[in-house]
Amino acid sequence: MPPTNRKDQHLKSPRLLVFSSLFPHPGQPYAGLFIRERIFRVGKILPLQVIVPVPWFPLQGLIRILKPNYRPRAPRHEVQCGNDVYHPRFLAVPGILRSLDGIMMALGSLPTVMKLQRKSGFELIDAHFAYPDGYAATLLGKWLKLPVTITLRGTEIPQSSSHIRPLMLKALQRARHVFSVSDSLKQHVVSMGIDANKVQVVGNGVDTMRFHRVDQATARRQLGLPEQARVLITVGGLVERKGFHRVIECLPSLLQQFPDLHYLVVGGASGEGDWTKHLQQLAQKLSLEEHVHFLGTLAPGKLKWPLSAADVFVLATRNEGWANVLLEAMACALPVVTTDVGGNAEVVCVEQLGKIVTFGDHAKLEKAIAEALLKVWDSDYIVDYASENSWDNRVEILVARFRALLNEEPGL
Repeated sequence: MPPTNRKDQHLKSPRLLVFSSLFPHPGQPYAGLFIRERIFRVGKILPLQVIVPVPWFPLQGLIRILKPNYRPRAPRHEVQCGNDVYHPRFLAVPGILRSLDGIMMALGSLPTVMKLQRKSGFELIDAHFAYPDGYAATLLGKWLKLPVTITLRGTEIPQSSSHIRPLMLKALQRARHVFSVSDSLKQHVVSMGIDANKVQVVGNGVDTMRFHRVDQATARRQLGLPEQARVLITVGGLVERKGFHRVIECLPSLLQQFPDLHYLVVGGASGEGDWTKHLQQLAQKLSLEEHVHFLGTLAPGKLKWPLSAADVFVLATRNEGWANVLLEAMACALPVVTTDVGGNAEVVCVEQLGKIVTFGDHAKLEKAIAEALLKVWDSDYIVDYASENSWDNRVEILVARFRALLNEEPGL
């Protein structure tokens, strides 16, 4: 869709209720930062409030004794960057009855939603993920007679081959409009029967004020890395899907060609799990303790330092929607080696930005990393590309669509 024009600016602006179960809060400060980034930037233009449903069941406190990071506690209400964020509870028994999460999320959120509607009102619900969030949001929209938008973010691919598929499809059919963070994700739901005209691709953006290159030598000194070393980096949750282990398994062979090669592992536990010990044990097993550096989870404002210390960003992921971290790495002048899943090839869309490899092909991944380390990259080109994908451009498109939805007749 084209940027906002003068006609768009005269349209009535909606008040939004944002609905997403993945969102930062004191118990999980780094979860869903890419969602918050988009939401709060839209919030600078359109008034909004945020609902973040939190799963709950009576005995989950006992699980935390063994797994301290399990379903971290969230406050009932908080204010983030001047925006009200509410965390209503909904019943969710772990491991079973996933097909009930959507209805339970809607019922658990309904009292809070109705209270907000009476207090300040809103005219459109903006949900993230098709299930359970989108399904719950479309139920709320049906009950309150409000239009709903859903943003596809990648979980829809594995869900489409599970018993969740019919519920996900129902949510997408009910939604007034669907955003997709990548074209590949759009084509996936279109192949399932969703009208292509209803789905609009709006990728995630990058904050170039926060992510930008700093002096590499200074960054390496801060991390205790040799100035002439070759350095790889991956940033993300330490879970199987992200593929840190796939990169570590390439290192013994790569070290024969690059003896002073180092790999920076940035991240920690997430809602998907925690592979920290597994990865540490793998590094020990392969005698890589001096070459693999576990930096833990870092605040977004600090990530530019390890990114700038590196030569190549690697993401050997099994599944993605639109990985924000790729643009963040590029904003710090890094070429990217990543797998041909989700929207990765839409981000690394030309050879000047990096290399795309077949997922699960160890030899090709190893070869691509070696070639990326040897190549002289045009860092200015990479940074300029990242700048073209700033959040400002994305938000302009989103706001225009929200305004258009409020001003069009239902069913159009």
